[in-house]
Amino acid sequence: MLKADGFDKAIIGQTYDMVVSEERLIYSVEKCVEILVERDGMTSEEAIEYLDFNVLCAYIGKDQPVFLSEAYDEIE
Repeated sequence: MLKADGFDKAIIGQTYDMVVSEERLIYSVEKCVEILVERDGMTSEEAIEYLDFNVLCAYIGKDQPVFLSEAYDEIE
């Protein structure tokens, strides 16, 4: 399993992806944002932008981590 460097405290679980036959770590997006704010002194907005551009949109392989946002907006 690939890990997201510097975000170990944001790991909330793991899953098995049957499509690619790989185990993958699951990270909390909210906890990743908290880490960037506390560790790097970013604002929440800066942390979200950094995470979105540099982590969430990066393809690093079929066993890359999964990022779960606990915020949910119901789709009608």
